[in-house]
Amino acid sequence: MPQHVVVTQYRPEWASLYEAEAEKIRSILKNNLFDIYHIGSTAVPGLAAKPIIDIMPVVFDIAKTDTLKMQFDAIGYEWMGEFGIPGRRYLRKGGDERTHQVHIFEKSNEKDIARHLAVRDYLRTHPDVAAAYGAMKQKLADKFPFDIESYCDGKDAFVKRLEQDALLWYQSLPSK
Repeated sequence: MPQHVVVTQYRPEWASLYEAEAEKIRSILKNNLFDIYHIGSTAVPGLAAKPIIDIMPVVFDIAKTDTLKMQFDAIGYEWMGEFGIPGRRYLRKGGDERTHQVHIFEKSNEKDIARHLAVRDYLRTHPDVAAAYGAMKQKLADKFPFDIESYCDGKDAFVKRLEQDALLWYQSLPSK
């Protein structure tokens, strides 16, 4: 069955769903965990999103996570390996009706970590851009309710521009 593309209005409970799942992930990664972040659209208050909680654990040693596959399996995750992004470990939960995605990066991978945090923080501080992004996602989900590839293709140019703008903004912040 093809993945159903659903975009909903922001739900405040996404923050607590993230916290509950992050606690489970912390208990698996233990002292290899440097930090853990709620990323993606569900991490941006007010932004319409697919109701999938994206989580980004940052670890000291990415290779050590490869020994934890069974522990992640036990809490419902499917281990996908790098899944197209070198240096990442990607896990998903919920099958075709996905509920959670985990993107593990090593602390030394500053580029990918900054990319995710920049987009999240940019959308949190630029509500006009977030509103335009949410409206576009809703329109695409309505047009392609069972075609995730067309949905993703439809937002590709916007996301690439968003990422560029977000990184420029993020790198200009005084603390960066």
